[in-house]
Amino acid sequence: MDHAENKTILNNGIRIITKKMLHVHSVSMGVWVNVGGRDESPAENGLSHFIEHMIFKGTKKRTAFQIAKEFDAIGGQTNAFTSAENTCYHAKVMGTHLETMVDILSDIFLNSVFNEKEIENERAVILQEIGMVEDNPDEYVHVLAGRNFWGKNSLGQLVLGTRENVAGFNVHTIKGFFHNLYQPERIVISVAGNLEHNRLVDLIGPVFESIRPGNSFPERVTPQGRSRVNLHQRKLEQVHICLGTKGISITDSRRYAYSLMNTILGGNMSSRLFQEIREKRGLAYSVYSFITSYIDTGMFGAYAGVDPKNAYESIVLILKEISELKEMRVDPNELRNAKEFTKGSLMLASESNDNQMVRLAQTETHFGRYIPLEEIVNSIESVTEDQIIELAQSLFQKSRFALTMLGPIPDGKAFDEILTI
Repeated sequence: MDHAENKTILNNGIRIITKKMLHVHSVSMGVWVNVGGRDESPAENGLSHFIEHMIFKGTKKRTAFQIAKEFDAIGGQTNAFTSAENTCYHAKVMGTHLETMVDILSDIFLNSVFNEKEIENERAVILQEIGMVEDNPDEYVHVLAGRNFWGKNSLGQLVLGTRENVAGFNVHTIKGFFHNLYQPERIVISVAGNLEHNRLVDLIGPVFESIRPGNSFPERVTPQGRSRVNLHQRKLEQVHICLGTKGISITDSRRYAYSLMNTILGGNMSSRLFQEIREKRGLAYSVYSFITSYIDTGMFGAYAGVDPKNAYESIVLILKEISELKEMRVDPNELRNAKEFTKGSLMLASESNDNQMVRLAQTETHFGRYIPLEEIVNSIESVTEDQIIELAQSLFQKSRFALTMLGPIPDGKAFDEILTI
């Protein structure tokens, strides 16, 4: 095969996707599992993340120290992360060490022993991680905002889990969740860098084909989202504000207009929120809009950290800027700048094989195929001012917003009706 991108499906359904990048000396590899926090019941909340930690804590032939030492010995980098819908185990090495990287990643993914002593050690680490998130208000307010907006749906759960759950997980619950949900049809192996596809398949195929299909996967329930004001008093210097409303899914045909709308509202330093709230009025150091998209739904939101006495004014200004998106056409120059910013960010990211590895897996998981950069650029270019305003009118209704605040909130009653004025 001499194509830059290649795909092989193993007999058990595991997909191996590669992108050849001859201009780099390294290889970036990710083992992706389409399993995350939203696939957990309330009692299981935190198991996906706990497993992510435990994968590196020893196999039948390597201790946790040996895993770390072998990666260090080849100058490699390795890590993992868990999100609402995915868990990824990834590594990056020089191309000459591809075989060693594949051997280690395959070993930890397929042969982890989930030792009880290591579980106890990692339990304490994860409890510290939960505390670290709670101690970081500009991060924790997003956790609270998700809980406020998605309610009891699993998307409202903290991916790290609850303290009670983490304290109670044992080797049986961890192994049971791992074997039930880590099914081959939900596994994608993506690799980008200076490599040959067939050689990689020869290295990976024999070991990963040992994974047998499991039972049916739990169905993901699509939440509707809620409009609520949720205030959390805490002694801080700032009030942290999150406004959220229903967004669109990763696969929605309007996703390019959605991304550009986010850029225009609060996605960079020339955006409306940044200019109005920070540059013109000096109300916030950090202010931005954001999009969180899943396979079936999403949330559009805005964040600001402000002095308590400026909280009410800041929220009114954010709502005003959001409202203007659906009432007035976007200036053609503003849309052109947003397109150039988006394309530039995309192209710069494409020069990294880490980012290419991620994009290979994400496009395969969500669309079942590799999407060329040219196709994405053309789709960005085709977005019109009318599509932006139509999307804003569809999404932005005050009755659909949820407001979450964390900090020394000066007058809680003043905010109870702010979404209805």
